[in-house]
Amino acid sequence: MRRLFDHIREKLSVRYEPSECESISFLIFEHILGYSRLQVHLKKDETIPDAKVTEIEEILNRLVEGEPIQHILGKADFFGLTFYVNPHVLIPRQETEELVDWIINENKLAAPEILDIGTGSGCIPVSLAKNIPDAEVSAYDISAEAISIANQNAKNNAVSIRTRQVDILQWEAVSIDKTFDIIVSNPPYVKEEEKKLMQEHVVSHEPHLALFVSNDDPLIFYRRIAEFAQQHLSPEGTLYFEINEALGHETVSLLQENGFNNVTLRKDINGKDRMICATR
Repeated sequence: MRRLFDHIREKLSVRYEPSECESISFLIFEHILGYSRLQVHLKKDETIPDAKVTEIEEILNRLVEGEPIQHILGKADFFGLTFYVNPHVLIPRQETEELVDWIINENKLAAPEILDIGTGSGCIPVSLAKNIPDAEVSAYDISAEAISIANQNAKNNAVSIRTRQVDILQWEAVSIDKTFDIIVSNPPYVKEEEKKLMQEHVVSHEPHLALFVSNDDPLIFYRRIAEFAQQHLSPEGTLYFEINEALGHETVSLLQENGFNNVTLRKDINGKDRMICATR
């Protein structure tokens, strides 16, 4: 097994950094053989059946072509849960886990009404529903495929969320008679001009609808969600955003100009401006 493990890392090194090669290698062994990281080390002298080696080689070929490991395996881990993912939704990121953790730790309400806008895989609302007892959680997305995946992930993780297909840029056209204690969103925020700086497998395999905004109006989703929140966020309710690291102060100013208070800009674990919360 040790030789196969080294082979995987060597083959992936043409596309991935060493740390990513190792992480992906362990994911492959877990998926194909059911082995944890510890078991991989303990069974390093074990001989792998040819059929399993063939499966691993097929995965490696797809990875080298740029397909994300999460799409190949059909799953991604997020906040201690497992989520089904495919090319219709973004692969959940560590930065978003930090946003979820912030919301959970800040919440003081016994049964908050929560809305996630642009839900994608449902990783945010499902994680919040799983970790905030008695929360009533709703999720909006413009994509019917994303709504279907979010519902599947809620079922797989044994929680209930209310989903609805909504174009938040046209929210006035939708009848919404609820108010929410918490509104959260990880909307599209990557400027088109930043596309060239992104990893090729992200640009080629993840939904552009969920990633990119025009260079001319990169804060369009934040502005429209802030306007929505002024109508549908409860008094003293809290608005949370994941943001473009280069537009932190601009996003703070936008929220202040739209009447929000206590606007807090927070860095992620890598020291980048990544999250904002504000109150009405």
